[in-house]
Amino acid sequence: MFWHIFTYRIKSTVRNYQVLFWTLGFPVILATFFGMAFANIGAATEFETIKMGVVNTAEYKADTNFQTHLKEASDASDDPMFELTVFDTQEDAANALREKTISGYILEKDSMQLYIRSAGIQPTIMKTFIDWYMQTVSAINGIIADHPESAMKIPGILEKSITYVEDVNTNPNKPNSMLTYYYALIAMTCLYGAFMGLTEVGAVQANQSATAARVNLAPVHKLKVFACSLCSATLIQYLSILILIAYLIFVQKVDFGNQAGYILLASFAGCCVGVSFGALIGAIVKKGEGIKTGVLIGSSMLMSFLAGLMSAKVKYTATKSFPILAYINPGNLIADAFYSLYYYETYNRYLLNVGLLFAFSFVFYFITYLIMRRQQYESL
Repeated sequence: MFWHIFTYRIKSTVRNYQVLFWTLGFPVILATFFGMAFANIGAATEFETIKMGVVNTAEYKADTNFQTHLKEASDASDDPMFELTVFDTQEDAANALREKTISGYILEKDSMQLYIRSAGIQPTIMKTFIDWYMQTVSAINGIIADHPESAMKIPGILEKSITYVEDVNTNPNKPNSMLTYYYALIAMTCLYGAFMGLTEVGAVQANQSATAARVNLAPVHKLKVFACSLCSATLIQYLSILILIAYLIFVQKVDFGNQAGYILLASFAGCCVGVSFGALIGAIVKKGEGIKTGVLIGSSMLMSFLAGLMSAKVKYTATKSFPILAYINPGNLIADAFYSLYYYETYNRYLLNVGLLFAFSFVFYFITYLIMRRQQYESL
């Protein structure tokens, strides 16, 4: 009996093209637009080595400390700050600047001067570098003028004045704010599984459709039919999520980390909470299908919005202002489960999110069961 009902509910759900569009078609379309919008954001923010020139004046030749600092900033093996070119005359440097082969050049005579082509981030970096060097030299000269005995205590201080602090992250995955949108999209898709839960509730409520009336007349307990229907809905929704994730990984190149088993578990937890949420709405709201659908869409989109679907700042602001939202919003729990799995080394936060999702699913199903088992009809 179980497999018979289970199979036919799957066939019925697969033929419900409206539900399939919202649970699979729409998320894939939205993911495609996300990919088009975010394609060049990461590349635009990458640091580019600055092409800088310096005029080989007598003052520059004598300033060995400055030469050392420029060499250190240019010879870094990984992402050097400058690509340095030394020009014999200022005229050669000016020609290179006009031809846009360099972003600026330094002329050291009575003072150190910076010539740039136009304002921007690269000229700002060059000016900051020069200002830092001049301030350091001025500070050291002032100390030596006031306390000559200190000169012997700070030999080579300019060569040692820069301390490079390396932030070592044992996690190979880098923070990526763009992933928030994709994970929130998965959360929205899981919550849209509520359409299936809502459909299955309507299929056993005799006052909702003629099909449901016939189900109630059948010699099978309607809660058994309902349980079989929910299993079929959860399976189809789970397959929809897996198709979406496969599309994000292989087409959109979204990084989910390497823990496939945990990804599948989080996806299943999200499907369960989505389907159970729809079943709860179908049981609680006594009005027609249109009202139930409106409540479902409004609540699902609100939870997705707070999970960062429209703006990652909303997720941060909502969680900071009302920390409890991070634990009572199923949409946030789903998105956060995927991000914690991607970024954090431990599974504490991930397991907490998944555990809460299953807990919400149980509560939603239990409340639905309490309501459904008491529903009776005067006539069919």
